[in-house]
This record gives sequence, C-alpha cells and structure tokens, in this order.
Amino acid sequence: MPIIDVAVPVPLRQTFSYTCEQKPEPGVRVSVPFGRRQLMGVVTASYDDPADETKSEVKLKAVTEVLDEQPLFDATLQTLTQWLSTYYHHPIGEVWATIMPSRLRKGGALSDSVPALMLTDAGQAEAATPTLRGKKQLECIAMLAQGPLAREEIKTRFSNVVLKALADKALTTDTSIRLTEKQDWASFSLQQTPPTASTEQGVAIAAINQQASHFVPFLLDGVTGSGKTEVYLQVIEPVLKQGKQVLILVPEIGLTPQTVGRFERRFGISVGVLHSQMTDLARLKVWQQARRGELGIIIGTRSAIFTPLKRPGMIIVDEEHDESFKQQDGLRYHARDLAVKRAHTENVPLILGSATPSLESLNNALNKRYTHLTLSQRAGGASHTQLKVLDSRDQPLHAGIAQGLISIMRSHLQQGNQVLVFLNRRGFAPAVLCHHCGQTVDCKSCERPFTYHKSQGRLQCHHCGASRRMPEQCSECHSHDLQTSGIGTEQLEQGLGQLFEDVAQVRIDSDAVKGKDKLITRLDEINARKYQLLVGTQILSKGHHFPHVTLVVVLDCDGALFSADFRAAEKLAQLITQLAGRAGRASKPGEMWLQTDNPGHPLLQDLINNGFAHFARQALQERQLGELPPYSSQAIFRAEGNEAGLVAHFLQQVRDCYRPSVHAAKGNFIGPLPCLIEKRQGRFRYMLVLQCQQRAALHSWLKHHLSEVESLPLTSKVRWSLDIDPVDFS
Repeated sequence: MPIIDVAVPVPLRQTFSYTCEQKPEPGVRVSVPFGRRQLMGVVTASYDDPADETKSEVKLKAVTEVLDEQPLFDATLQTLTQWLSTYYHHPIGEVWATIMPSRLRKGGALSDSVPALMLTDAGQAEAATPTLRGKKQLECIAMLAQGPLAREEIKTRFSNVVLKALADKALTTDTSIRLTEKQDWASFSLQQTPPTASTEQGVAIAAINQQASHFVPFLLDGVTGSGKTEVYLQVIEPVLKQGKQVLILVPEIGLTPQTVGRFERRFGISVGVLHSQMTDLARLKVWQQARRGELGIIIGTRSAIFTPLKRPGMIIVDEEHDESFKQQDGLRYHARDLAVKRAHTENVPLILGSATPSLESLNNALNKRYTHLTLSQRAGGASHTQLKVLDSRDQPLHAGIAQGLISIMRSHLQQGNQVLVFLNRRGFAPAVLCHHCGQTVDCKSCERPFTYHKSQGRLQCHHCGASRRMPEQCSECHSHDLQTSGIGTEQLEQGLGQLFEDVAQVRIDSDAVKGKDKLITRLDEINARKYQLLVGTQILSKGHHFPHVTLVVVLDCDGALFSADFRAAEKLAQLITQLAGRAGRASKPGEMWLQTDNPGHPLLQDLINNGFAHFARQALQERQLGELPPYSSQAIFRAEGNEAGLVAHFLQQVRDCYRPSVHAAKGNFIGPLPCLIEKRQGRFRYMLVLQCQQRAALHSWLKHHLSEVESLPLTSKVRWSLDIDPVDFS
C-alpha cells in the first residue's frame, strides 16, 4: 500500500507519514487522524513501495479521506511553500495553512457552485407588497429580490433566527449558484486612450517591455506624482494581449478601490480583488478564477502573493517600501521578498515601485542586481513640493499648531485650496493625568497611559486594545482634577474648527473611517472639494491623489528623530517624502511645513536641502559602517511571559545554544533585552538579535541549533517566535 507524507497544520517542523489506498499527487488535500483529532493536511510526497524504508517498520495510520482529485497547487506554489518553510524556519504544515483560502483550509470542497437562498413566489409577492413587521426580515427579502445569494454571504448580514423565520413562512427556499463565471478578458479593447508618456516614462516602459518574456527585477524609483501607475498600465497592456495574467500587490486596503477603478476604466475588464475585509467566499471566488485563468488582473494586499495563476505574465509591487508587506505574526514572511522569489520561479518580470525605495531594494539596484529605472519629474508639468521647517520653540501653540503656521494655513485656505494637517496620533489626547499628584491613568496590562477618545467618552490602550470608562477621580489621591495631556487628531480637529470656523473639515483616521466603503466615500468627497481642511494620520500619506491640496503641515515629527530603532530615520524620511507628495499634484504649486523643536537636526536638513535620494545613499553608507542591514542579515528570537526574569533567562539559554557557531563565524548577538514595547497584555516581552554579514551562515546557525532551542525546558513556560529579516523592534 502506498505511503504518503502529509504536511499537517501543527507547530512541528516535519511532515507525517500515512498509508493510503490510492497514490495522491503532491498538492492534494487529505483528511488524516492526528492524535484524537481529524486534521486536513497537504500531500508533499508519496512512495510506491516502502518495503525498504524505515517508516515501514512503524505501524502507520491510514488516510481518512482524499479531498481532491487533482492537486490544488501547481509546482510553482509547492516550490514556494517549501522555500517559505526553509527560509523562515517555519513548520511546513502551518505554511500550507497560511497560503490556503480559509474555506479550503477547513476542508471545504473546491466546487463550481455553492449553497444559496432564493425567494419563493410568496417571497416575491412579499417583496412587491411588504406586509411583514420584522425590519431585518424585510431587509433580507429586499436583498434576495435582486437574485439568489450564497448562504455564506447572507449569514454575514442576517442571523439564523431571521433566515429560519423566512423559511418557516415559505418565503425563501434553498438553491445553488455558480461561484465563478468565465470571462473572455484576453480579447479586451482599451476603453481610454493612454496619455502620451513623458521621456522618462517612455524609457521605463520600453526597458520593461524589452524584458517581458523572462525574469528581470525592476526598481521603478519615481518621485510622488511622476506617473508610476501610468507606467504599470502601459506595460500591462501587451502582457494581457498575450493572454497572460498580472498580479499587483498594494500595501493598504484603502488603496485597493482607487487602483482597481483605474485599471477597470483603462482595460474594460473585471479585476480580481483580494484583501482581509472580504468574506471567505468572495476571496475563494477570486482565488478560483485566478487559478483557472479567468481573471487577467488580480490586485490585493500582502496575502495576495499566494494567489495561483494559470498563465503568469508579470508581478508588480506598488509602494514596495511599505512595512505592511511584512507579516508580524505566525509565518513572518515579507510579501515583497516573496514576490521576488515567485517572479524568479515563474520566470516573469517583476516591478517594484516606490517614491521612497527601501534601502534593501535601493542597495540591490545600486549593485546592479535590479534594473534601476528613475522618474525624477512629476507628470503633467507639476512642480516639486517645497519642504520647509518651522521652528516651534518659544512660539505659542493653538491646538498644537504654532502661530506662524496658522497664518500660512489661512493664506492657502483663502485662495480656495485644500490644506492637509498630519498628526500620527489618533484619539483626543495620548494621556490622562491627575493635576494634583501627577499620576497617569495607565493600562495595567501594558503599563502605558490610556489614550482618551472624546467621541466615545472612553479610554483606550493602543497597544492591547483594552478599553474603560473615563474615571471621575484619581486612583491614587482621589482628586477629581483629571486633565488630558498631549494632542491627538480629535483634539486637533476641534481646535482647527475654532481657528477656522467657516472652513469645512474632515478627519481621516482609523476611528473616523470605520465601516465598509467609508474611507472611499470620504476620499471622493475630498476630491469633490466638499472639505477644505483635511486632518489625518498615515492613512492619508499613501498613494492618494488630491489635486487641490497645496499645503501639507506635519506636526510632532520629533519623536522619530530619537528612536532606538535604527530604521526610524528611514521610516520618517519615507513618511515625510510621501506626505510631501500629496501637495502640488496638479497645476498649483505645493509646499510642506515641518513643525519641529529640532530644526537643525541633520536628517531634516538633509531631506529639505538634498531630497530623499541623497538621504537614502547617506543612510546606506551609515548602515555599511555599522554593519547593519542590508549589509548584514538579522534574525530575532522574541519571547514573552508573565515573569520578566523567566523570559530573559530563556533567551539567555537560546544565546548559549548559538554561542559557539556565532563566535566561530564572527557574528554577534544583541541582547537579550526588552522590546521597545516591553509589556503588552500583561506579558513581558524580550528579544535576542542574531546578526551576521553572511546570510547563508545565519541560516545555517538557525537550522542546526533550532532543535536545541525547542528542547529547552523553559519553552513550555514562555511564548517564543523566530523572525527572519525583521523590520520592527517594538
């Protein structure tokens, strides 16, 4: 009887062997007994005659059920899965679970149809002339009046009680609907005439088109507003005409709708969308359509990199520098790096686009590993935004804004332009303290001050999400004189409303745009000039086109100038440059003011006088002198537990496991030391950084000593993880 190796979703770095009456191919899902549970796993290998193998000496359990007739995953995705497990030193079963859509992970069948609900004749009559009193029942009937809907979709909106009531009244009945519909996208015709490319755009487009038949990584380094998306559109056109598919990664869900709209308007075809706010069924539908080649363009966030493609033709990573491409828990992969690996495996061109390239990508371009394409001029003759610093020392502040800036803002507003005020701190105030004894109201689980959200009348911890009512008195001295300290976007919005009473303003942060499509609606309203004053956090900094914004004001950028994270300067420079790109994108010139108490800081002066490109090259020289990435490779062991001493002791034992190998190869340790956020949700957090100039040596250490780490007695008393190529030390 054949024996198969199965990757099971458990935190063990191995596959497990089972007997099977048939011989399923690698990539097929099977249901197997594992201890007292039934788990769904993926076949990784099979053997015809195991008589000479050691595994035949052990009595193996039999596969319960083979779930697929054909492999769900092609050879490319199987290769990538194995690479992910090896490179990130992550259990292979959990890697397979990560790359699969939720429905398939739970053992659901890959079917053309799904259970659905439709109205009966009585239901249609009720929809035409409502008689029911139940509000939810009427809403459900109105929705079904448009046509049958998948049960899974309906259950996201209505409870089982509502659905049962309609069924009992014979107003609805069960049916099934096709999950996917075949589309003839390869015979598309352009719906819009492409604008004439600038000289730099033309050079970039020609360079990419000449190498479109095989793997070549391109770094499209273009200033904000230089027309990178137009380059994408024009190089995608010949790929689609060849009947090949294009996968595009974007960093944020908020960027997806506007990107999708632009591609659909140009090509007149449906674009597949994948992101975390979609239902499992909707994501599976796009996954199947891409796998069958029924979609020409797929646009998604980080996890879309796992989407199967029948005829891959190109991969694009927009805003490739963005940290959100790095997964911070579970399988800690970086979608940008995986895109490079996948494009190489698929033998298709890769485009990494950004106005502020990551130092890793820039270093690869400068060393000729990537083809470096630059767009130094803004599209349509728009001028570059002027960066200026305002020294806020000794100036009176109104709502956190210096008096000098208020005059500048008023000047732009009086000309009918829009002004964007950036403050990367949501809520009303970052702390509440007692005016009598100075005690702050802290989250006990994180030992950090609560943030006051005035609109909710509550305190919230931005580290663990804990929430509580605003106290009436101090817990230490019982004084009732509690005051807020610091400024958040809510307070800034309130203060600006007092300073500019006749100006319509809108706040864009994660509190203000909760809910489906709310961000899209607000962005449309901004471009329709419904609002003149925009207040927001990082949500406003990425990729949005605001043609009427002529002034960007950045408040409180000083904190990042003195961070313990060696990447803080790079992140701040990227943020400032991206924000500057929101101004002056049309015919009107734009300017940006940085309000700071450190106007002479070298980072700010370098950005203002020389631009991001010069800063990035200087930062690379500093990294090289400090033997920091990208001139070395890092891995972090993180651990957390209820006792700080226990966690630190565990990481010291980990360090002892690796000490001989690291010292022999002239690598080094940093730590154990507390994470930048030392305590979260009641657990103390420490880290141990392993660093080596040779990537191969680092991975060799990790591989050969990981089993020793897993066998340490303290592993059962702490929660630990391994992060390869970390980007965050908090």
